[in-house]
Amino acid sequence: MALAGFLAENESIAVVSGAGVSTGSGIPDYRDRDGNWKHAQPIQYQDFVKHARFRKRYWARSYVGWQCVSAARPNAAHYALAGLEEAGKVDTLITQNVDRLHSAAGSRRVIDLHGDLGTVRCLACDATQTRSDYQEMLKAANPDWHARVFRYRPDGDAELANESHDAFCVPACRKCDGIVKPDVVMFGETVPNERVRNASAAIDRADALLIVGSSLMLFSGFRFARQAREQKKIIAIINNGRTRADDIAALKVEADCGDTLAAAAALLAS
Repeated sequence: MALAGFLAENESIAVVSGAGVSTGSGIPDYRDRDGNWKHAQPIQYQDFVKHARFRKRYWARSYVGWQCVSAARPNAAHYALAGLEEAGKVDTLITQNVDRLHSAAGSRRVIDLHGDLGTVRCLACDATQTRSDYQEMLKAANPDWHARVFRYRPDGDAELANESHDAFCVPACRKCDGIVKPDVVMFGETVPNERVRNASAAIDRADALLIVGSSLMLFSGFRFARQAREQKKIIAIINNGRTRADDIAALKVEADCGDTLAAAAALLAS
């Protein structure tokens, strides 16, 4: 198995993971096999900040959709990567996912590039609270609100019946009455510099790069593949479909992330 060979030949591997890792846990992904959007694009940061109606829409959908993320559990891909870290193969895991399932599976050296959906943060005073606490605030503020769900979407979003968010009430920060936002990097928002620096340093340290379950269509992830290529490091990809780094990878495996990683890890350990 070529992937097992890649793991055996490289002593220190940096990993970039994306939404395809968590589909096995029941969380939908963003793109199809060709790298195109499966759904309408997510909310833009500037719209969320500037317009109350967009915040109502976001939080109504997220209030319902959170149950999909909060109920998710790690799958074989998460556990295999945690095992590879334990075996000394994975230096750092850089994930574009916001579900914290890598940490739940036991990975310790994780950079949550796009943040943590399980935390909310005030944009005015920077106070944080758990998402479960804020869910209770949303519930208390909307005791009679109900919406029909058409389908669940990535990162805790849910497609609801038209206009069902109009009557939804969004609680403000308990400390300063400011705008509360999930502690994630929204589309149109910049990834914090410290996370980028730490991830870049991990690429520098590693002998090779493994990309798992990401099309790398966003520059926030693709930059690390480009960095590894500039450093002439071997790149391997596991992804069902096209990625932005296909032409610079030494190995591309088009298969399920969980099955493939579990099989490769078992061969490595044998």
